[in-house]
Amino acid sequence: MPLKSMTGFARSPEHQAGGFSWVWEVKSVNGKNLDLRCRLPAGFEGWEQKLRQLTASKLGRGNLQVSLTISRERGATTVEVNDEVLRQVISVLNDLSVSVEAERPTLDGILAIKGVMDIVDAQPDEDAVQARDGELEKSYQATLDGLVAMRAEEGGKLETMIRGQLDKAEALSKQASTSAEQQPAAIQARLTAQLEKLLEGGKTLPEEKLAHEVALLATKADVTEELDRLEAHISAARDLIALDEPVGRRMDFLTQELNRETNTICSKSSSVELTRIGLDLKATVDQIREQVQNVE
Repeated sequence: MPLKSMTGFARSPEHQAGGFSWVWEVKSVNGKNLDLRCRLPAGFEGWEQKLRQLTASKLGRGNLQVSLTISRERGATTVEVNDEVLRQVISVLNDLSVSVEAERPTLDGILAIKGVMDIVDAQPDEDAVQARDGELEKSYQATLDGLVAMRAEEGGKLETMIRGQLDKAEALSKQASTSAEQQPAAIQARLTAQLEKLLEGGKTLPEEKLAHEVALLATKADVTEELDRLEAHISAARDLIALDEPVGRRMDFLTQELNRETNTICSKSSSVELTRIGLDLKATVDQIREQVQNVE
């Protein structure tokens, strides 16, 4: 199975059920954990916990933004008269008619008073609400499936790039190994040349003493262990890519280890060639780490 990216987007087609129509949208970017932010219309706040559970069943990591746009289809309406408010209005009008000379209010004028009469949409019955909620959940799961598919597609592209960069790192590691084998001879030649300049009258350092100094410097410059660990980390990274599970965190840790070994190789280098290879390695590891940041 290919790696999975944490970047993706999915939008559902418009669905209808129970007198409602709606559209889901889910956006995903990289994140250390699974973090869900919901933008839900009034009356649907209780869905957030369900959405978190559904999302966690399909995704391991990423910062997600979920939005629901929903509207109610125009249905039957009813007229409701607030009898209590109507009685209070009539009572007040009767009291005022004793002290204020004015024409008697008309019926339509009384009904126009705020709170006396309302035109309201008929409330959906329980069966319609259950049908709507069931379809809402199904359509969200389908939207999640679309997001998962897109993240898998992006992950395939990431895998191709990361594998290529690992191959390059392995090739550079082999070059570094060849260059490192030449370091003792280079150290001896450089030390001999420096001593010739420092010692006066053509004096030379005893061969035994020179060999001892070269051995000390060569030991300090030895990068065999770093190269061995570098190759082991590259092999481990390839093994992780082959797993059918989220591996982003472990890949990120491995890139840190690769970077550490590369830095040590550069600091121990005593030749221009090995330093050049080390810098190329560092650039390659940085590219791997940049891509790994998006891996689930």
